[in-house]
Amino acid sequence: MDITSIRKKAIDAVASSSDLQGLEIVYKSFLGKSGELNMLLKTLGSLPADERREAGQSLNVLKKEIEIICSKKQIELVNLDAENKLQNERIDVTLPGVKKEKGRLHPVTQTIHSISDFFGSLGFDVADGPEVETDYYNFEALNVPADHPAKDMHDTFYLGNGNLLRTHTSPVQIRTMEQQEPPLRIICPGRVYRKDSDLTHTPMFHQIEGLVLEEGASFAQLKGLLNDFLTDFFGQEMELRFRPSYFPFTEPSAEVDIRWKKGWLEILGCGMVHPNVLEMAGIDTKKYSGFAFGLGAERMAMLKYDIPDLRAFFENDHRFLKQF
Repeated sequence: MDITSIRKKAIDAVASSSDLQGLEIVYKSFLGKSGELNMLLKTLGSLPADERREAGQSLNVLKKEIEIICSKKQIELVNLDAENKLQNERIDVTLPGVKKEKGRLHPVTQTIHSISDFFGSLGFDVADGPEVETDYYNFEALNVPADHPAKDMHDTFYLGNGNLLRTHTSPVQIRTMEQQEPPLRIICPGRVYRKDSDLTHTPMFHQIEGLVLEEGASFAQLKGLLNDFLTDFFGQEMELRFRPSYFPFTEPSAEVDIRWKKGWLEILGCGMVHPNVLEMAGIDTKKYSGFAFGLGAERMAMLKYDIPDLRAFFENDHRFLKQF
C-alpha cells in the first residue's frame, strides 16, 4: 500500500483545482464512497494483523490531511471568486456620473399654460367640458344651420345616438352660460376633433376659446384684449388686421391677421356673440352682450417656435421635444 504516492497525488490534484466544482470532483475521487481511500480501507482485512493496525492509522491520518487541504483550497477558491466578482462589478467613483435628464412639458402644453396664465391674470376662469358632445351643444345651440358644411360626415366624427366628437370647445361656453349667471370671463382649452390631416392639420388638435359676457361688452374691448394678448404671447408689439368674416355664432365676426415676416397671416377668429346664441342659453340680450374668440394651440406653438410641420408635435421624437 503506497500511501506516500497517494498523498502526493491528492495534494497535486487539490492544488490544480481551479474552481469549486473541480475541487468537489477531487474530494470525491479520494474521500467519496468509491474514492481511493475507502477502497484501500476495505482491503485492510487482507493484511497481516501486525500490518493492519499501522496501515489503518496511516490511512486515517491521510484522510484528515486531505480534508484539511481541501477545506483550505475551498476557502481560497471562494475568496478568489468573490474578488473576481468585485473586480468585474467595481465602480470607478472618479468617472463622471450618468446625467439624468429632467422631464419637461410638451411644447403644446407649454403654449396652453402660457395662454391660460395671461388670461388668468385678467380674471378669466378656465372652463372644461366633455369631448363627446351632442349635436345640440356642438351645432344647434351655436346657431349653426342644419345645412352648414361643418355638419357634413366628411368633417365631423359622428359616434351614433346623436353623439359626436366635438369640433370646437364652443360647447363649453354654452354649458357655462346655462350653469352660471353673468358676468362671465372664461377660456376653454381642450382637445377637439375634425376629419383633416396634412402639414398644418391633424384629426385631433387643441383649441382655446374665450368668452366675455357682461354689460356693455364691445368689439373695441375685444380688439384691445387680443392686441394685448398677442403682444404678450410673442413678446413684442404685433401689427394686427381685423378682416370681416362669417361665423354662425358671432355677429359681427372677424378673422385676425398678424404681420408676419413678409406678409399677413391669419391667426384666430373672433366676434360679438350672436343674440340667438345668448337667448338659447337663457341670457337676457337686452342687458348683456358678449364677445368670443378662438385659436389653435398647435398653430400658436408653430408660430412661436418656428415649426414648419404640425405632425412633429405628435411623433414623440425626443430629439425634437427636448428643445423646448
